Amino acid sequence: MSTKMYREIHEQPEVLGRIFKEGWREILDAARALRERNFRSVMLAARGTSDNAALYAKYLFEVILGVPTALASPSVFTLYESKIRLEDCLVIGISQSGESKDVLKVVRTSKEFGAATLSVTNDEHSSLAEVSEFHFFLRAGREESVAATKTYTASLLVLYLFVEALKGADSPGAEARKLPEQAREVLRSEWKGIERYRYADYMVVSSRGFNLSTAQEAALKLMETSYVVAQPFSEADLRHGPIAMVTKDFPVLAIVSPGRARSAMSDLVKTLDERGAELVVMSEGEETLKKFAAGFRVPVSCPEELSPILYAIPPQMFAHDLARLKHLDPDSPRGLSKVTETW
Repeated sequence: MSTKMYREIHEQPEVLGRIFKEGWREILDAARALRERNFRSVMLAARGTSDNAALYAKYLFEVILGVPTALASPSVFTLYESKIRLEDCLVIGISQSGESKDVLKVVRTSKEFGAATLSVTNDEHSSLAEVSEFHFFLRAGREESVAATKTYTASLLVLYLFVEALKGADSPGAEARKLPEQAREVLRSEWKGIERYRYADYMVVSSRGFNLSTAQEAALKLMETSYVVAQPFSEADLRHGPIAMVTKDFPVLAIVSPGRARSAMSDLVKTLDERGAELVVMSEGEETLKKFAAGFRVPVSCPEELSPILYAIPPQMFAHDLARLKHLDPDSPRGLSKVTETW
């Protein structure tokens, strides 16, 4: 019997397609209005899975638009009630439910402090949508599994299209339009060799650049569905000390993405292999995967800035399948609910 998480993972191509069909106009209109506001910086507020989407957006704003971008610390607004100077700043709140109290507080207070505000949620009537000047609706349909999957990739696509619209695009680019069908191709592929991780209690997950968000999201999914103590690191940060703990048979999931980050990640895989690490490699390159007992060959190619949308899917599949191998229910992680309230 398939789980809710499995079904929602496989709904992602349709959700991505729906965003192109129904969501582009609201994204374009907001981008045109916000360009006139001449914001000079961006601050992103989110928690959990949405925080990983925010990290992806940070790379988009800084690499593609050259706009300084920060990840908000909600406690600054909630616990410490600090007054932040936010004139000429765009504040974006990301929350699948739109009911995260601390994210709501950041956006509401930022508006009072002079910021332009935008929200991204899967509920167009949510509290966060209502308090924001502009809102993007994810159109992902009801997500029942506690582990967010389709709302995560929907958030990534909406944020990418927003940045493209801010840059001046009148319509989504050809490479972006390939994403729904490419997602179907990814879903038709399978992991090999993950049975060996049935008894894994810990794991390091690493990537670089745009896909640092993928590493963080993969680690979160492993922790909440399989109860694996998964620690994400950028390739650079892993080398700055933590790599010392990686010895023979230490499990590492290496996400080797396309583009500028590929060389650094390929070199890290070589280094970890020499140290005797137990490597799980996710990559486009079949030659890389042939060396290792476990891995996933991504069957499509895309620009680096789009790759996190597709590269998020195999770790979702990995986390789901590993949970089932461990005889766990990925739909009902212990102690978690769909909406987590923090303040």
